[in-house]
Amino acid sequence: MDILFAIGIAVISGFIGGKLFNRVKIPAVTGWVIMGVVMGGSVAGVFSQEVLSRTGIVADLALGFIAFAIGEELTIPNLRKLGKSIAVMVVLEAFGAFLLVTSVTLAITHKLYEALLLGAISSATAPAATVMVIQELRAKGDLTTTILSIVAIDDAIALILYAFASSVAKIIIVPGASFSIFSTIVEPVKDIFGALLLGLGIGALISFSSRWLRSSVDFFVVVIGGILVNIGISNSLGFSELLANMSLGMTIANLSPRPIHRISNIWSSSTPVLYIMFFCLAGAHLNVRLISQIGFLGLAYTGARAMGKFMGAFFGAKISGAPKVVQRYVGLSLFPQVGVALALAVVVGRDFAPYGAVGRSLATVVINLLLFTTVITEIVGPYLTRWSLTRAGEAAKSAKV
Repeated sequence: MDILFAIGIAVISGFIGGKLFNRVKIPAVTGWVIMGVVMGGSVAGVFSQEVLSRTGIVADLALGFIAFAIGEELTIPNLRKLGKSIAVMVVLEAFGAFLLVTSVTLAITHKLYEALLLGAISSATAPAATVMVIQELRAKGDLTTTILSIVAIDDAIALILYAFASSVAKIIIVPGASFSIFSTIVEPVKDIFGALLLGLGIGALISFSSRWLRSSVDFFVVVIGGILVNIGISNSLGFSELLANMSLGMTIANLSPRPIHRISNIWSSSTPVLYIMFFCLAGAHLNVRLISQIGFLGLAYTGARAMGKFMGAFFGAKISGAPKVVQRYVGLSLFPQVGVALALAVVVGRDFAPYGAVGRSLATVVINLLLFTTVITEIVGPYLTRWSLTRAGEAAKSAKV
């Protein structure tokens, strides 16, 4: 199948699915994912594995744009208002998921290396679905800012936890493997700060150039170019494109608030088609024939991750004195995991498949489990986020709820 034809089918089918789900008061993003599952190779067979393997650039672009949108919300006034509570919540919800998933997985599989890897991956929260629901509702307020800040920051924690977990897992799997302080501490820290500095540098250049860009369209073009350059450099250097583009968005939003505000309408009207492609194609990766093999472990992972994030965020908001509306609803808005979690699942396959039968088995379990649970969280998660924002009174009155 021609790759452009496949992407066109994804856009049209995802669009239809989103409209149908909106009619029953379910976020459009859920409809996009479900249509992807239906069109995938294990159901209708429209999107084969060969086709999906050629659509990686769609995911790169979508995640880059989504990360930039998150960074836009992280302005100094917003962070100053909720800074302390966000820091406490993000640590407790990320480590809450890590500890609970690791413990539950270890109790079921009795494999420490598998438990550590799944625990590390579970700490990530997907920004994509959350951003789409917030944009759909045009939500504003303390809860909205808190949610966006958490999903932006805890990906960094997930990357650090994965670096530690993968190092320990390799020691357990490979006899004689040596423990490297550099690889488990210095290397991930270097990559994270490198991504943040990269976004900061490109963002500063774009902000500096904004004084000569009178047209909103001109500034929009330069911003898009900056995002693409940021993605390319991040991929070349092994940095997180999510962190790099989050830093880019945050830098421009703080240094050039007026120009970034002027292009908000252009941005909101031009990016949905990319998001539809991304979520529809992501859903198509699920092989429903493997669900029975994942079984109880997948459900246990999903439940432990949800509970860890909910309880961690709740107690973090409580002890840090966050606004009541944040305490009440923030934990219900952190369930989606598509994005960084799936990217880390692919990394597991790349890192551990060469380590014999044990490594290949580990890679298969992690990738398929994450695909299965991602569909669950992308169905339930956006709905809970939408419900929380609406109940908190932060959805625009003109938005469809």
